[in-house]
Amino acid sequence: MVLAEHSKPSAPVLSHFSLAGKTALVTGASRGIGLEAARGLLEAGATVAITYSSTPELEVASTVASLSSIQSQPGTSPVKAYKLNVTSRDEVFKVTQQAADEIGHGSLDIVVANAGIAYHIPAEDYPEDKFRQLLDVNLNGAFWTAQAAANVMKAAAETKSGSRRGSIIFTASVSGILVNVPQKQAAYNASKAGVIHMAKSLAVEWTDFARVNCVSPGFIATDMLSVHPKEWRDKWFSLIPGGRLCEPAELKGSYVYLASEASSYMTGANLVIDGGYTLP
Repeated sequence: MVLAEHSKPSAPVLSHFSLAGKTALVTGASRGIGLEAARGLLEAGATVAITYSSTPELEVASTVASLSSIQSQPGTSPVKAYKLNVTSRDEVFKVTQQAADEIGHGSLDIVVANAGIAYHIPAEDYPEDKFRQLLDVNLNGAFWTAQAAANVMKAAAETKSGSRRGSIIFTASVSGILVNVPQKQAAYNASKAGVIHMAKSLAVEWTDFARVNCVSPGFIATDMLSVHPKEWRDKWFSLIPGGRLCEPAELKGSYVYLASEASSYMTGANLVIDGGYTLP
């Protein structure tokens, strides 16, 4: 098999972005970028499951209700949420298969590996436990998610004579292609650089049954940034040609693009969305 062809490239362009009849799993999607990615996939017509780790159950229930209310495609299942520790390979495989069975009749078309954490600690002082934890979530967890997705997607492609191919999308970061200042975050930067190159490698290995791409956001207006010192934020604004932070909802279109046939010939790419931050 080869990279799947677009089902109808001559169709009107907006139809290329439709996810009607598709199923998706988004990790770390109870808030922030993951939540908006899930919302975008739903708005494009997909049936979506999300995962969370530490978000309170009442907040998760409210989020699920909110997401379920935007579904517009007939026959879609309610949004499902699964508690998941992405550092556990067994848990990742179990939840991925459960989601596939419950919303996708045994398969998934789209998996977004989004779960991540960040610490800002000088490299010479970095505690071993926090270094290992960050890499375990951001890099190992992303790999377990992609690996579980690949097994589900490969089986679907084989049983359906290759008619069903998947899309795996990693949430990486501009931190994987440059060194941010003034914060000190060598471990985070290394983890995201690893994700980007891992995605490129998997794109080559998995061409027969899935496309693999990355979204690399710049500075996004999430809870992760709001807790930082004012002098850090002032420095960031001075370095962003766009002159502002990005709202999380501004990213959802990029996930829909990579999940849909609009990007049918794109694999191994790193889509940088940063207001020009990486340009100067």
